[in-house]
Amino acid sequence: MPELAISAEKVAFVIEKAREFDVKEADTDPDSGSNATDDGATDVLEDNGSDPVASELTGFIQAMNEDEQLDLVTLMWIGRGDGTVEEWDDLRARAIEARAEYKAPRREAVQYLLGEPMLGDLLAGGMDELGIDWTDERITPVA
Repeated sequence: MPELAISAEKVAFVIEKAREFDVKEADTDPDSGSNATDDGATDVLEDNGSDPVASELTGFIQAMNEDEQLDLVTLMWIGRGDGTVEEWDDLRARAIEARAEYKAPRREAVQYLLGEPMLGDLLAGGMDELGIDWTDERITPVA
């Protein structure tokens, strides 16, 4: 079993925020102007380019150190089925190689992760594969 450089608490925060981010849909009513209570607050699920959840998640992941970001990528790959727990070292080495090609590693790692559909579920799957219970962790970030 690999020892993670990132805490279960941080992964839990990313999972919860990524799930909030994933439920957003295209802006279907750009000129709504209606009262949120009149339309059942459905506009809150629309992605109108000023998503505070995306900003919060971007800032949180970007502030992580390199090892934490590498663990997130590797966890996502395991959750996606690109490898198994036994292949952790090989997958993480692939993540290191991919990161070495980035011009702006912190920013591009965030873009890569947030560009993955169902990121929260994939990370949760990776944690489950490792046998790490993340569900009891707080979803408030810790500095």
